[in-house]
Amino acid sequence: MLVIIRGGGDLASGVAVRLYRSGFRVLITELPQPLVVRRTVSFAEAVHEGMVLVEDITGELIHDLSSLEAVFESGHIPVLVDPDLSFLTKVKPEVLVDARMRKEPSREGKEMAVLVIGLGPGFVAGENCHAVVETNRGHNLGRVIWQGTPEPNTGSPGEILGYRSERVLRAPIAGTLSPQAEIGERLKGGSLIAVIGEDEVLAPFDGFLRGLIRGGTQVSAGQKIGDVDPRDDPNLVRFVSDKSRAIGGGVLEAILSFPDLRSSL
Repeated sequence: MLVIIRGGGDLASGVAVRLYRSGFRVLITELPQPLVVRRTVSFAEAVHEGMVLVEDITGELIHDLSSLEAVFESGHIPVLVDPDLSFLTKVKPEVLVDARMRKEPSREGKEMAVLVIGLGPGFVAGENCHAVVETNRGHNLGRVIWQGTPEPNTGSPGEILGYRSERVLRAPIAGTLSPQAEIGERLKGGSLIAVIGEDEVLAPFDGFLRGLIRGGTQVSAGQKIGDVDPRDDPNLVRFVSDKSRAIGGGVLEAILSFPDLRSSL
């Protein structure tokens, strides 16, 4: 069974890891210039590097569908630059997971695959997708919704050791990002993380750098460019997040419980 995951960031990667380990064929589509923060656990990095290892799974960049089967046979997850899903005129997947987290209504609909799953706000189960998986932290995280909408976007990241919005690094101005620290590096509050133009991005507190957008990326003012984790465990940069793994479980439940797919499982 072929599952297309639209988007290759941390969230999409957590879903991909869960489905891959459950025996599904997974193809990830991405932008030509992915704006990924948690790059050490994002299959989107294959767009720049050709190959990338997320946990123990290899993502491999492909340029068209001609090499798709060969990459599947190698045990890798193919990554294709095709944000508009133009290849759907040639291949219709059984499952399409929209993991772009755009937080606005999706213009596409249920016709793109046998089962279309939307992640988070912007999707309406029964209208622009078959099912929605809840992405807000809390009791309902990972819950599958077959009719209606998920919880609205809170605009606030999850709390870690008392830190919430201050964990997120944002660009003070528009410009080209120049990293001054490495993902996984331990930081002291006030230490230099990146430079954009003449403006500095400083660590908001003691912790480690959990994510940082790729150097040389053009960013806009206010754009999320990184995050700092107050926990004293830099090894966390090697694993997809607990949140994305839980959402991946919801996607798996939706696939396994969808009546139109049961006969092919």
